[in-house]
Amino acid sequence: MDAADIVASVLVLGIIVVSLLSNVVVLICFLYNPEIRKQVPGLFILNLTFCNLLLSVSNMPLTLVGLVTTGHPGGSSFCQIVGFLDTFLTTNSMLSMAALSIDRWVAVVFPLSYHSRIRHRDAVIALGYTWIHSLCFSTVATCRSWVGYHQLYASCTLCNVRAKGAGTQFMVFTVALHSLTYLLTLIVLCVTYLKVLKVARFHCKRIDVITMQTLVLLVDIHPSVRQKCLDEQKRRRQRATKKISTFIGTFVVCFTPYVITRIVELFSPGPISPHWGVLSKCLAYSKAASDPFVYSLLRHQYRKTCSLLANKVLKRSPLNSSSSHGTQNNAGRSDSNSNATNSVQPATDKPPGQ
Repeated sequence: MDAADIVASVLVLGIIVVSLLSNVVVLICFLYNPEIRKQVPGLFILNLTFCNLLLSVSNMPLTLVGLVTTGHPGGSSFCQIVGFLDTFLTTNSMLSMAALSIDRWVAVVFPLSYHSRIRHRDAVIALGYTWIHSLCFSTVATCRSWVGYHQLYASCTLCNVRAKGAGTQFMVFTVALHSLTYLLTLIVLCVTYLKVLKVARFHCKRIDVITMQTLVLLVDIHPSVRQKCLDEQKRRRQRATKKISTFIGTFVVCFTPYVITRIVELFSPGPISPHWGVLSKCLAYSKAASDPFVYSLLRHQYRKTCSLLANKVLKRSPLNSSSSHGTQNNAGRSDSNSNATNSVQPATDKPPGQ
């Protein structure tokens, strides 16, 4: 192993740990909180979490083994199964992101009719399509023996070396796969989220107009309060842009290098650096580690659920702790009041209260 392989191995190991922990937390939140389970986006997030978890325990460890041993991890049949999972899980996760973006677009653009437009039945139908779509491509690749260990990516995946006898067919298949998964998902993400951003900016402008009219009417308002309102307007506009940039940006950064390398590999006569191939695969794997934070754990509902679970594990409750502190303070005040009463009460033979 050279220095680049060591760095890549450490990177893959870190991705595995973060992906496993974060996706398990999302799964626990989904199972623990009934409100999350009732929401339609929860089904898409559950499917995305399932794909990320399975990818973390099947494909990523074999890539790590391939980097460490610099050889073929496992037998040919086992590698074909893992290659099938690689195509299926990656395609399924991309389409789940597209479904999530459509759901959020409907929720923002049509808020009053959202529950009638997007129901659990519609979500199940959409998930059924993602599974059929993914199964079709992965099954065709496996049946044609186009999956195996690829030295360029140090992983079991689509392998052009195994498809030398069907060069044109493999090229058409690969281009169709990435066009109907990566490119389709990217187009859906851009169209839906940019429409969401447009609506969000429109509402921000309306709020800004109302805020400025209020500031004009409040002549005696302190300059610091006025500046705080203006700063809040700026943060509100930036918040919407950052969220949309995160959704689209993480997808582009993580998947684009791998897809471009795949396409270049088909038409390039010269060899591609194995270090670049492994790096592009690591970037694709990193999407499984970032998805829980992008779509779930940074939302208020999931953070609140995580806080409740942490308090439950530590056997403490914020309500109980605050009430116990309040009881202790009340007891202390009662003792001090009784001492003060006894000190000022006149000495008589009558019992207190008579």
